[in-house]
Amino acid sequence: MANDSAKDRFSRRGFIGISSAALATVAGGLAVSNAMAQEGQQSGNARSDRSATDPGPSNTPLDGQNPDSTWPPGTDSKSLVPTFKYPFSFANKRAYEGGWSREVTVRELPVSKTMAGVNMRLTAGGIRELHWHTAAEWAIMLYGTARITAIDRDGKSFVADVNKNDLWYFPTGIPHSIQGLGPDGAEFMLVFDDGEFSESETVLLSDSMSHLPREVLSKNFGVPEPALKNLPKQELFIFQAAVPGPLEADQSAAAGARGKSPTDFAFRTMEMQPTKRTKSGDVRIVDSNNFKVSTTVAMAMVTVHPGGMRELHWHHNASEWQYYISGKARMTVVSTGNRARTMDFQAGDVGYVEKTLLHYIENTGDTELIFLEMFKSSFYQDLSLSQWLANTPPELVMAHLNIDKATLDTISRDELVIVPR
Repeated sequence: MANDSAKDRFSRRGFIGISSAALATVAGGLAVSNAMAQEGQQSGNARSDRSATDPGPSNTPLDGQNPDSTWPPGTDSKSLVPTFKYPFSFANKRAYEGGWSREVTVRELPVSKTMAGVNMRLTAGGIRELHWHTAAEWAIMLYGTARITAIDRDGKSFVADVNKNDLWYFPTGIPHSIQGLGPDGAEFMLVFDDGEFSESETVLLSDSMSHLPREVLSKNFGVPEPALKNLPKQELFIFQAAVPGPLEADQSAAAGARGKSPTDFAFRTMEMQPTKRTKSGDVRIVDSNNFKVSTTVAMAMVTVHPGGMRELHWHHNASEWQYYISGKARMTVVSTGNRARTMDFQAGDVGYVEKTLLHYIENTGDTELIFLEMFKSSFYQDLSLSQWLANTPPELVMAHLNIDKATLDTISRDELVIVPR
């Protein structure tokens, strides 16, 4: 499908050009699901008595959070799909005076080869020191207020204050900083376009200075060597400083010596209207179409009301990295090789779906489910199972699924995104 605008991205999906491999994956998944459903009915009856016991030791709270792993639905396969969930609760915090950070990379979640996530908290005044990365940094504010700074490739300055649900994006090599503001600092999620990326491998200002001879720095900056005697001898990473004043009071800081950057590295998510809305929820798409600087990361912020579901779909252009912000969910991923697996998710969990694999995300709680779909791509793109079937010759679909024409006609010809509509 061509790269559609936000306006028509959901109204037409352009299935011309779907690869035979993608079609085979979905068709195979449907056949597997039907076969496993019959198997599940048989095994479910047996499991309802003697098999449905677990008298040995167990972690009851963890079992309660993961019912679809403790007792998988009969439609799951016995040979498992690799785990596609990792809770940030399992990730160690690197704590400093001024904040903390923790990360989920391919080290924690081996299937997540294309993206990694860092959860960070800064106190009021706490600074994530001046630095740059070997991977692009995309971020969403989860709590509070922060100030971000950067210079663009022309050396011009960017300074902005960001609040809950605001985004920012810094391309590879762009130096930047983050500082928590009053009254209680900030917490945010950083997403990097490399599954092996780690925050511990960032290029830091303090660390760089500690590894350069003083005479070299003196010559470079044109200052006497004694003036540099108090430079840090090791990395700061996160440190505490005074809370800065209002940005409006110091416009010179925003302008910089070479002027203000014409590039906007921030995006105000909640100022845009939902890209798609139904009675069961909404989705906001942010990619290079509306956030011009974000050339390697695309996002869908999805809200699903109780009883709703992110419809069965797949992404043929990129794997999907997920972060669950609130609520409870379950997701089944239908893989190749007659395999499928269901897992449960709560706030703070990371999920991952490999490119082209069929899946859904269902709200299993009694509150709103909010989660992010993230992609290593300049644009968002997905394919709806319902739309594919409803726009395929009916005799072909009925022969595959053993359904009548009346049943087929009830399937929506348009992508719904959130169901029921």
